[in-house]
Amino acid sequence: MRFEVGTEDLLRTRFALSPVFELQNVMRALAGPHNRGIPEAWLGRLRDRFETLRAADPAVDAILALHTSRSGATFLCPPPRRIGQTIDDDLAALRAAPDEAARAEIDFYLERRPDTRDAARAVLRGADVLERLASAFAAGWATLLRDDWPRMRLLCERDVTHRAGELGRSGWAAALAGLHPKVRWRDGGIDLAGRGDGTIVLGGDGLLLIPSVFIWPEIAVYGDEPWPKAIVYPARGVATLLETEPPAAPEHLASLLGRSRALLLDSLADTASTSQLARAFGMTVGAVGDHLAVLRRSGLVERARSGRSVLYRRTALGDSLIDGGH
Repeated sequence: MRFEVGTEDLLRTRFALSPVFELQNVMRALAGPHNRGIPEAWLGRLRDRFETLRAADPAVDAILALHTSRSGATFLCPPPRRIGQTIDDDLAALRAAPDEAARAEIDFYLERRPDTRDAARAVLRGADVLERLASAFAAGWATLLRDDWPRMRLLCERDVTHRAGELGRSGWAAALAGLHPKVRWRDGGIDLAGRGDGTIVLGGDGLLLIPSVFIWPEIAVYGDEPWPKAIVYPARGVATLLETEPPAAPEHLASLLGRSRALLLDSLADTASTSQLARAFGMTVGAVGDHLAVLRRSGLVERARSGRSVLYRRTALGDSLIDGGH
């Protein structure tokens, strides 16, 4: 597959996050048998919660039935509209999905999933199917991902900051560099290896780019309605996030700087804004700002403006303090 890119597409390409996409993928990984690239350390701490959720509500199995190994029902995962997309945004769009289109997709997947349990089929055939599925997603979010989402969101937002800057400064080739081995810029278009033949012209509508944690190590490509043309790709640094426990302040710095400042300094190998750090670590924006001011006066972090945001990053001195504990 190939996306042909015109001059207008650069101006209209945008980024967004999709919480419900992440939730679907982790639910599918927990249901198995394929772990979808998610390490057992993550799945292991969530598996008992997932099985309890699944036993309590057949709508969880109904969600799982609307996928095959190669595709999934598009109405389950409405196209996101913004970087600050929330699970509530996603579920409101799911509840508002056109009934006829949703039922056509349900029929399509049930024909291909003869193993679907009767209770799940009853959910999918019910008049209130959209509400049942949205409620199951809401419970899944609260049980499985709500606590991890701030860290996941920070990782994805950092990826957006990096790639949006590259796109604006140096164009498509720079923005797509390192996106994924199956994605590359060539002769005025984006080649997508392993996605079949055919060329899709963006036609001035631009491309929707969605960084993801649980798509790793694959990609997802949308070329048909109701989605805009889109690529979901692994966010930069996702392997490190998945292979580690939730962050803790480096012990060798906690006594020197205080636990909160040490945690913030440790997290600033890549740029982040005050509000992003506050969300990720459950602090107030004011407290994060005060800590960053101290770190900046000490020469451990620096700041630079990017559009309307002020981004912070460790200095070489800050790097040396972090590295001194390893």
